Amino acid sequence: MGLIELFFIAVGLSMDAFAVSICKGLACREQNLRHNLLAGLYFGGFQGLMPAVGWLLGVRFSAAITSIDHWIAFVLLCFIGGSMIRESRSGEDEEEMDASFRPKEMLTMAVATSIDALAVGVSFAFLGMGQGEILSAAGLIAATTFVFSAVGVSVGSVFGSRFKSKAELCGGVILILIGLKILLEHLGILG
Repeated sequence: MGLIELFFIAVGLSMDAFAVSICKGLACREQNLRHNLLAGLYFGGFQGLMPAVGWLLGVRFSAAITSIDHWIAFVLLCFIGGSMIRESRSGEDEEEMDASFRPKEMLTMAVATSIDALAVGVSFAFLGMGQGEILSAAGLIAATTFVFSAVGVSVGSVFGSRFKSKAELCGGVILILIGLKILLEHLGILG
């Protein structure tokens, strides 16, 4: 998997954290650099940790299912992407976001927004990614999410909630397209 593909996966995965960061920015009466850094550290840290954990889990099972690993990666990425698209189109107002940046609230949101990164980590294992590659991928995902989350707090405090659903939609489409590319490459349709 190339750097460009990994970057697009990182962007797709960071969209949930970006959307939550926008909501956190909306809820803040006054935004400061500390809020941006906290959002970036929590969301970026967990988005980087979860693919590594998923990869460790996937490595244990990858030998047993190598003949269908590309289908598993495709299904996981499409499922995650479809969920993100569905959330962006739900039209439901989510409950009001708490303006708190306390560890308990941030930890809960960071774990919730990084579950999809765990599944992507499993996909990486099925695609035969090595230990060095997963560390690089996890670092790129963490850094990308850090930037998007830190910026998201500012975007939320300035522009409001109109970008939240667009961010989720964009992230979902990116993940589905990458899943499709993986499948087509393994089937020999794309060179």
